[in-house]
Amino acid sequence: MFDKMLHKNIYSWHAMLSAYCKAGMLDDANGFFDELPERNSVSWNTLISALVRSGFEKRALGVYYNMNREGFMPTHFTLASVLSACGALVDVQSGRQVHGLIVKHGIINDVFVGSALIGMYSKCGDIEAARQFFDTMTYKNTVTWNEMIHGYAQNGSGNDSVCLYRDMIQSSEKPDEITFVAVLTACSHSGLVDHGIAIFDSMEQEHGVEPLLDHYTCIIDSLGRAGRFNAVEVLLEKMPYKDDPVVWEVLLSSCRVHANVSLAKRVADELFRLDPQNSAPYVLLANLYSSLGRWDDVEAIRGKMIEKNVVKSPGYSWLEHKNWMQTFMVDDRNEMVDDEFAEARNGTSL
Repeated sequence: MFDKMLHKNIYSWHAMLSAYCKAGMLDDANGFFDELPERNSVSWNTLISALVRSGFEKRALGVYYNMNREGFMPTHFTLASVLSACGALVDVQSGRQVHGLIVKHGIINDVFVGSALIGMYSKCGDIEAARQFFDTMTYKNTVTWNEMIHGYAQNGSGNDSVCLYRDMIQSSEKPDEITFVAVLTACSHSGLVDHGIAIFDSMEQEHGVEPLLDHYTCIIDSLGRAGRFNAVEVLLEKMPYKDDPVVWEVLLSSCRVHANVSLAKRVADELFRLDPQNSAPYVLLANLYSSLGRWDDVEAIRGKMIEKNVVKSPGYSWLEHKNWMQTFMVDDRNEMVDDEFAEARNGTSL
C-alpha cells in the first residue's frame, strides 16, 4: 500500500517505519530509515527505541552516534533509550557522556530521564552515583523510587533497599507492583527473610496491591534460601499460581542448596509436568544427586533427558573489552565462540 501511494509525506514515512519496528523487522526498518527523504527526532527515536527493546543495544548506540554526527538534538525519549542501552551493555563510560549531555542541555530535571540515569548507574554497578543523583532530583515519582530501590537490590544492598522503601512510604509516594518486586528481591538476595514476609503481608492489607506471580516467586525464593520449607509449603497451598513453572524452578534451586531430596523430587515432577522440554529441572536434580554421591540417580536423570529429547541450553559468559561487554557461548565443540561471530559464520547477522 505504501509503495502505491502517489503522495507520501513525513507522517506516512514515519508510520511505515514504526510499523516495521513494531513488527520486529529491524533490518527492514534500518533499510527503510536509510531511505527516508527527511529525518527528524521522531524517526531517530523510533529506530533507537526499537533496537533497545529488541536487545540490540550496540546498534542502538551506533544509531545514536550517527544522530549526533548529523546534528540532530536528542530528546528526553532518545536519552532515556540510550541510557537503557548503556545499562544493558554495562557501559558506564558512555553513560557518563550521556549524563554530561543531559546537564549541558538542561534536561537534568526531567523525571523520565532522571529515572533512566539512576537505572543506568545501578546496572553498571555504580550505586553511589545512582544514589547521589537520586538525592539531587527535585521531583521524584514512583518510577524514580522503584529504580533506586531496585538498584540497591541489584547490587546486593538489601538493607539500603528496605530503608529506601520505608522512606518512600513515609514520603506518601504510593508503591506499585514493581516497587514490591524490587524490595522483595532485595530481601531475598540479602537474607532479610522476616522483613520480606512483613512487606509481602502488607501489600494487600496496607497498600491495596494484590500479590502477583513475581511477588510469590520472590517470597518463596527468600524462604527457600533460608531453608524454611514448611513455610514455603503453606504459601504454595494458598498461592493462585500453582501452574507456573517459574515458582517451582526457584524452589527446586533452594532444595538443591539445602539437599532437600524429598521435596526436590516432588518439585521436579511438577516441572516435568508443566514444562517437559525445560532442561533446568533435570540439571538441578542431577546436580543435587551428584553433590550427595548418588551417581545412579544422576545417570537415570541423564537417561530421562535423552529419552525425552531434552537439550541443555549452552552457557554464556561476558567479557569487558574496550568499553564493551562481549558475549560468548560454549558451542558443541567446547569452544568459546562470540555469538555475533558465530551468526556471521553461519551467514546470518543481527
